[in-house]
Amino acid sequence: MIEGVRQSTVLRGRLRESHCPYRRVVVMRYAVFRLIGCVLVALCTAHGTGSLRLPAAAAQSAPLQTFSTAPLDVVTRSGRHSFTVEIAETEEQRAQGLMFRSRLAPDAGMLFIYPAERRLSMWMKNTLIPLDMLFVASDGAIVGIHERAVPRSLRSIASRVPARAVVEFAGGTVARLGIRVGDRVISAPLGTARQGNP
Repeated sequence: MIEGVRQSTVLRGRLRESHCPYRRVVVMRYAVFRLIGCVLVALCTAHGTGSLRLPAAAAQSAPLQTFSTAPLDVVTRSGRHSFTVEIAETEEQRAQGLMFRSRLAPDAGMLFIYPAERRLSMWMKNTLIPLDMLFVASDGAIVGIHERAVPRSLRSIASRVPARAVVEFAGGTVARLGIRVGDRVISAPLGTARQGNP
């Protein structure tokens, strides 16, 4: 009797399975997902990485750069104005710059130093605050100024003449101190410290 009940139960279960289209769909989806998983594992193994290489947009962002600091003076007609600036001298540091900063102190800034004089171009991608930019020649002379660059703008901000460095300050600094083209930047990392001494 018990055996008969078991057989009847199994038979009813098989009938339900055979008349249930959703089960077939689930089984097929499971098989497809397993196939995709096997393909991904094979690709990762072929690249020898052990993990899937995602496109750059989806990849985890690189760690933020750190910067050393140094004194920097700007000599104008009204006097000598002192700052403490971060030094961006590697390609990675220059690429990051002042991105992601929510504020910048009035006596702070960043000095971008390039290997040689050339036409320099900056932008404001991922930069959250307005900035003033000074384009500086090898001898420390300011050869170009851009005031209050717009945060997050992708517009190119270029020097009209060759420059060796760019100094970035909080927006409004140029107007506040009366900085003009022809004024001088005094900075040891830039090599203009001796030139600025009386």
